[in-house]
Amino acid sequence: MDVLRFEQLKQQHRAERERYSHNLSLRVHRALSWLRKAEEMEDCLDSQFIFLWIAFNAAYATEITDRQIGEQQAFNQFIGKLCERDEKADNYFADFLWLQYPGPIRVLLANEFAFRDFWHFQAGLITAAQWKESFKKAEARALGALSRKETSVVLAIVFSRLYVLRNQLIHGGATYGSSVNRQQLKDATAILRHVVPYIIKLMMDNPNELWGEAAYPVVER
Repeated sequence: MDVLRFEQLKQQHRAERERYSHNLSLRVHRALSWLRKAEEMEDCLDSQFIFLWIAFNAAYATEITDRQIGEQQAFNQFIGKLCERDEKADNYFADFLWLQYPGPIRVLLANEFAFRDFWHFQAGLITAAQWKESFKKAEARALGALSRKETSVVLAIVFSRLYVLRNQLIHGGATYGSSVNRQQLKDATAILRHVVPYIIKLMMDNPNELWGEAAYPVVER
């Protein structure tokens, strides 16, 4: 599967942005700026992962005004919405999960270092028995979703694991260029490199979808 590149997506944005809502155009503009930077950092795995995650965040982030909806639920709704639109278009996510990257996806889901409760145990917040039971249940849920080919569920779980890796890097919990868990970072970056540009394209291809208010709107002074 070919990876969508910045210039290709930017050309689409330039051609179509007049019919986008302000919020969509702002989201796409921001996301593409970070995607471009990620492409410039292809010789630096740590930087590329971080910039790809920022590009994803720029596309996804919204102001959550309904306190009845938590961030995780809002995130899952976003993934579900993307998958619904994809099923009516290219079915890219399904092909990516089941055909292109099934091995790395399964390795990521089985990796305790990408599981939040493992680190909660390391911090003394829960017991070893608790994190192992939590991991066992999460793995069973992930494998069940994989066997049933529930694309949106699997993709949401994948991003929850990538979020743990993101926290490690952003909060200084990993050494720059470290050989520790390097393969994990390679797989994670490869996943983002395929998925994030396509997320941006899906949003542009569905300009009438309610993507929500962009976080940190531009304020004129």
